Amino acid sequence: MTQKIRHQSLEKMKDIDRIKLVKNIFSGITNNYDFLNHFLSLNQDKSWRKRTISEMNFFHTNKFLDIATGTGDLALDCAKTYENVNVTGVDFVDQMLQKANEKIKKQSLHNRVKMEWADATNLFYDNNSFDVSAMAFGIRNIPKMKKALSEMQRVVVDGGQIIILELSTPTSIFWRTIYGLYLNGLLPKLARIFSRNYRAYKYLAESIMNFHTKNQFLLLMKSMGLKNCRAISLTFGVCTLYIAEK
Repeated sequence: MTQKIRHQSLEKMKDIDRIKLVKNIFSGITNNYDFLNHFLSLNQDKSWRKRTISEMNFFHTNKFLDIATGTGDLALDCAKTYENVNVTGVDFVDQMLQKANEKIKKQSLHNRVKMEWADATNLFYDNNSFDVSAMAFGIRNIPKMKKALSEMQRVVVDGGQIIILELSTPTSIFWRTIYGLYLNGLLPKLARIFSRNYRAYKYLAESIMNFHTKNQFLLLMKSMGLKNCRAISLTFGVCTLYIAEK
């Protein structure tokens, strides 16, 4: 039986407790993770990843690092799009990596895609190892966000890309209101139908509502010395693609 998760406000939570909560949540929803992502995003998550991959630029190492890879969708889609690129996906939840490895085997991509356990704030890869490092729907779950971005920057070559795909709150009052009702009211109820761990999606709503605005996150990236920082709003602003260069 899936363990019931109770959590206090994210703003009051200690870093170690939040990390433990995130690990507990994602280890408990692995089997339903892909289905719920597609269903609860109205299948938009597929187009968001496609747009992310279309913005990638491989020019030196032909290597891509997908951090907080989950079940590996971004990593696998990248490998299928760029046939000369070798892909590494990392995550700190073992159950997610197991599911990702099953998908790699099923899609016969084991020769170009590998999965490894890693902490996003303390990667074990050498400096300048990848053309692109990316994170899809993971940065808001990392308390030490700046440390994770610093690691993403460290492992890419000069001129390489740091890419973040993340759920966000629309700037339009109309869409922000609609989205807020969906996140806090409808989404947990829908998740309850398909997942015993519906509390995970209550956490999802809170983590999105507490995440940086588009301008705040761009300022954070610029403050770290990243250049050519830009943000692309997707689907009325419920998702944002951030792209920067080292």
